[in-house]
Amino acid sequence: MTSDHVLQKTVKTKAQHRRRFRRRFARALGFSSLLIGAALFLGVLGYHFVARFGWIDSVLNASMILTGMGPVGQLETNAAKLFASAYALLSGLVFVTAMGIVLSPMIHRVLLCFHLEEKEELL
Repeated sequence: MTSDHVLQKTVKTKAQHRRRFRRRFARALGFSSLLIGAALFLGVLGYHFVARFGWIDSVLNASMILTGMGPVGQLETNAAKLFASAYALLSGLVFVTAMGIVLSPMIHRVLLCFHLEEKEELL
């Protein structure tokens, strides 16, 4: 095996890793977007039917809670207050989970780069 062959194999492998990273990252973004969208949908439905807000106010409150900003509208009933409390807890978990999903391909790539450098030193 010549050194040119080893170099070409290494370059091809790095290009494959880039494509694989892009696919993983796009998949992670898509999955986390679906997760956040589902949580927003649940929040909108809850604020509309439990707290009796209009659709626009429901979207506003659900998105504000989901992003960690806090509620906007005044909650009148105990059921609405309990829903808002449960939704706030769910939103915190959804945010942490979505960030973990999005960051996992990046962390994997960093660890893979360390492994590739180690493999190149052995050649």
